[in-house]
Amino acid sequence: MFCDNLISLRKINNLSQEQLAEKLNISRQTLSKYETGESIPDIEKCKAIADFFNVSLDDLVNYCKDDSENLGLEVPPKGKHIFGIVKMGDKGQIVIPAKARKIFNLNPGDNLLVLGDEAQGLAIAKEKDFLTMMDAIRSKYSK
Repeated sequence: MFCDNLISLRKINNLSQEQLAEKLNISRQTLSKYETGESIPDIEKCKAIADFFNVSLDDLVNYCKDDSENLGLEVPPKGKHIFGIVKMGDKGQIVIPAKARKIFNLNPGDNLLVLGDEAQGLAIAKEKDFLTMMDAIRSKYSK
């Protein structure tokens, strides 16, 4: 998966092997070996590559766009997630995927705020986190 992700990220960013190799301070031949799977970079070089492309090290190494939950999409930017597709019930209910609940520490009984923007879509936030943010904004501008 690493070599496929490296190729994909390089192409998405419109970089030739030579251009990327220069930015990573390696030879084009070394980069070519990474992309063919002939060799694998050490952990420090993997981290540098992940940082360069602003993706997590885990996604750089393990992400597989062919996994059903990834919907055939490329490696997401660091901190961005694809949780899959959910189906809305008759009364508008959805089930938030377990991975999303874990990452965002969502638990049964939590109050969630649903926000909408007709141009950008829906967003869901924990009520207490949203209220904390609003209190911080109010205190900043009430001084």
